[in-house]
Amino acid sequence: PPPPPPPPTFFLQPQQPTPHPLWSRGLGDVYMRQAPTSSVTTKHRRRSRPATIEPDRSSARAPDGWEKTLETIKRFRAEGPPAAVDTMGCEKIASLDGDPVGDDGKYRRYLTLTSAMLSSRTRDEINHAAMMRLRARGCTPESVAAMEEDALDALLNPVGFHRRKARYLRETAKILLEEYDGDIPRSVEGLCALPGVGPKMAYLVMNVGWKTPTGICVDVHVHRISERLGWVPESVLGKNGSPKKKTPEDTRAALESWLPREEWIEINPLLVGFGQLTCTPLRPKCAECPLAADGSCPSAFKESTGKPESPKPTKKRVKVEVEE
Repeated sequence: PPPPPPPPTFFLQPQQPTPHPLWSRGLGDVYMRQAPTSSVTTKHRRRSRPATIEPDRSSARAPDGWEKTLETIKRFRAEGPPAAVDTMGCEKIASLDGDPVGDDGKYRRYLTLTSAMLSSRTRDEINHAAMMRLRARGCTPESVAAMEEDALDALLNPVGFHRRKARYLRETAKILLEEYDGDIPRSVEGLCALPGVGPKMAYLVMNVGWKTPTGICVDVHVHRISERLGWVPESVLGKNGSPKKKTPEDTRAALESWLPREEWIEINPLLVGFGQLTCTPLRPKCAECPLAADGSCPSAFKESTGKPESPKPTKKRVKVEVEE
């Protein structure tokens, strides 16, 4: 019988005796490919603009009684104690009272952008303290771009994800100096192209920094309270027509479809403060809320413990005497 065929080889023999610099010698004449390592990196990591949802104003219908509800919240907030957002929010951090730089619009807009970038996953009190440390060190694109990342990170700590945000701030400062003459972009698209900036931050910066009501800034408080008040649909459909989890972008599109534009800037700090003091994420204080008192909130007492509870039955203890 003919001899069996040779076993298949799993190694390729090189065509040339001299290996390429990207190859290293292995067993005998077999060469294994190595991944090339390059020290050349892009100057700035630019990311594409995240997809935003456009509001459908053609078939939008405002919820019943929203004007009365909004006025009640405004009156309740004006008469009550101030919330953290009223004194330490992004709108207040950009105040230039006593700042050595002076009343410069470009500087004020950069403070607003920086504060918005730090605000993600961070309480207003911590964000405010970090911004005060930055302003004392010099919160300008020039100083931030020249600062070492470790030193900047130390100033931001304990801001949430402070290491990543320190890198974003330095990259953003360099972009602003090279492409915007030290100013910030004047559009949502330009702001979203900056490292670490999403739609929520972009709308906040446009509303506060440029004083242009471009869109509603929807954070966790606005998203939660809008759902509790019934201001947004209970469910939304995805691109394939199936129900999906509602996102802050869905809430923004729903609110912008019926809420008058003159309310777009004020609605964020109004509802944020209302959520910090009264309509809290866990155990909302419905017993103290005027919307629960007048029956205008459909979610009143559904998540809170403020409603009087029925007394729990007590177990009777039976005393047993043992005769000795």
